[in-house]
Amino acid sequence: MAGHEEFVEADNAEAIITRIEHKSRKIESLLKQSKPVEALKTALEGSPPKTRDERCKSANWIVVHRAIMAIKDVDGMFSSLDPEYYDILMKYLYRGLATGDRPTCDQCLRIHEKLTERAGLGCILRALADTVNTV
Repeated sequence: MAGHEEFVEADNAEAIITRIEHKSRKIESLLKQSKPVEALKTALEGSPPKTRDERCKSANWIVVHRAIMAIKDVDGMFSSLDPEYYDILMKYLYRGLATGDRPTCDQCLRIHEKLTERAGLGCILRALADTVNTV
């Protein structure tokens, strides 16, 4: 399809996993420095990975989940999170809600409420309607 970025094949999955591991180390470093919003931005950058490989998507979710769970001040997060991150964050919130894990769901619902206030229903619709760039 014209206009869509090509998905990489499984033979490039190892390279994607390596990039995700690097991103994970950067996030852990930011969290140790008490920079949870920077960690979240780093987690969301380059997400979702341009692949249909579920290992890559799962590895990236683990990294994004770690950053989402580290957010304590949701209002504070939005004061420094650029709107360009809203749609991808919404997708990961739905992935988090789908886990059924209570602490994850509670955190995702807290963020979802504030994100919907800021970004509106369009953000929800875009997250749910995009079946190409799945997380």
